[in-house]
Amino acid sequence: MSSQTPSLKIALVQFNATVGDLAGNVARVVDAARRAHGRGARVVLAPELALCGYPPEDLLLRPSFLRACDEALADCARQLADLPGLHLVVGHPRALDGSSGDVRTRSWAVQQRVNAASVLSGGKVIGTYAKRELPNYQVFDERRYFVSGRDAGEAPLVFEVDGLRLGLLICEDAWFDEPPAAAKAAGAQALLVLNASPFHLGKGNEREERMSARARSLGLPLLYAHLVGGQDEVVFDGASFAVDAHGALCGRAPSFEAAELLVDVSADGQVRGPVVELPGLEAQAWGALVTGVRDYLGKNGFPGAIIGLSGGIDSALVLSIAVDALGADKVRAVMMPSPYTADISWIDSRDMARRVKVQYDEISIVPMFDAFKASLANEFAGLPEDATEENIQARIRGTLLMALSNKSGRIVLTTGNKSEMATGYCTLYGDMAGGFAVIKDVAKTLVYRLARWRNEEATRQGQEPPIPERIITRAPSAELRPNQTDQDSLPPYDVLDAILARYMEDDQSIDEIVAAGYGAADVERVTRLIKINEYKRRQAPVGIRITHRAFGRDWRYPITSKFRA
Repeated sequence: MSSQTPSLKIALVQFNATVGDLAGNVARVVDAARRAHGRGARVVLAPELALCGYPPEDLLLRPSFLRACDEALADCARQLADLPGLHLVVGHPRALDGSSGDVRTRSWAVQQRVNAASVLSGGKVIGTYAKRELPNYQVFDERRYFVSGRDAGEAPLVFEVDGLRLGLLICEDAWFDEPPAAAKAAGAQALLVLNASPFHLGKGNEREERMSARARSLGLPLLYAHLVGGQDEVVFDGASFAVDAHGALCGRAPSFEAAELLVDVSADGQVRGPVVELPGLEAQAWGALVTGVRDYLGKNGFPGAIIGLSGGIDSALVLSIAVDALGADKVRAVMMPSPYTADISWIDSRDMARRVKVQYDEISIVPMFDAFKASLANEFAGLPEDATEENIQARIRGTLLMALSNKSGRIVLTTGNKSEMATGYCTLYGDMAGGFAVIKDVAKTLVYRLARWRNEEATRQGQEPPIPERIITRAPSAELRPNQTDQDSLPPYDVLDAILARYMEDDQSIDEIVAAGYGAADVERVTRLIKINEYKRRQAPVGIRITHRAFGRDWRYPITSKFRA
């Protein structure tokens, strides 16, 4: 950027919003805007629906919530009125005038709303834009709540600061041709995009590629401000960025942390700012999982977490994530050996608890298991032991963990992975009992990759690896019967996870997966297990989404169904 070209300093604010915490969100936006203004920013761009948090879901159907959002917007403007020359762009919902209806008959069907962004300056709202493209796929459900700004007759919004004309877009708008073109036609020399784009692996690269192509096609610089933090099962990764009129990346904020990215934008399309490197795939997954745990517990007021530690890889991974998210003092691990628990499971569990410095306790379930079997002896007389006895063990453990949770107020973090959730290799009211499913969207093969990555990171930093090596290398087992391993009843995990990804995440048919080279028997078996275990997943705790298709908000399959393919 030449010294002769005048430029405008713009701050992209990524902050951790909490749904419904209107006063808290206003305070966070105001604090960030003041810091940015103190560093010379004339324009501050906050994320989509920043004032109410994203996604607010059916709160949007409550007129009182929309009125409170209007008040929060006015309050935000008042609190920044003393900052000369500042223009804050912030996202919020807005009810359309005249759409609320009579209070006695008001309903979600008659009250129309838009997903809006307003420009605040001098203590006032000087312009408002309404989102035109409403996503309704994966975790998005915006057509349930909003009408398009285009359908509502809302015009594009372009405003001028220090001679530079800035056009507003909201998230999905920038992925389509019409809204950016309309902004350019209205005179925009740069595009400001407010975003609340849920994370999944690889999403950051996809966003940057699409926005780079958009900027290049229009010949306009594009600035992308994004949320950060966890909201129930979705996580927002930050990594706000800016590209110039040629689509070149010229600024990027950190991932998974609050930040203000300041960039200089000139009228000739040049952009200048700092660029923070995007983390690798394992680091992205770890950041998302740690963020999801920290915010779910923190925003909901849980004082800590309890984890059933088995000596296996899944519980070890969850324990390591929880310690990174919350600190060792807020995490308790409980080992509950059964008659089939191997000695190495005791040894490795104790070793890991020592490494991560958490409170560790052992409660044998042998007396309780014996009591259950004695009580059921007449009912089970003459019948062989099977999954019934295995499930009793898991349910004893679940009962103990929930009792400790109730008594302490700490939440139980479940340890089932995506491969197990898919195939039903989990026990209702047993290992599925708990309040938050940390790795429910992490396939077993990725579990191993993350465990090794975390250990390597610790070694690189001169620390003792948190997960004992034998936990990673031993054959996985539920240890619910003698000499049991997972592969007794499941295909190898590399095969299972590949079939799962093709069928569940990519919607390939059984015939397509077989044609890709997978054994017909394995494909039929895995897809059948996925279908018949839907009833279990409906009763599973909410968990963190890190792929583009997770069991939860973006998987809505019927429990009762005869469709095969």
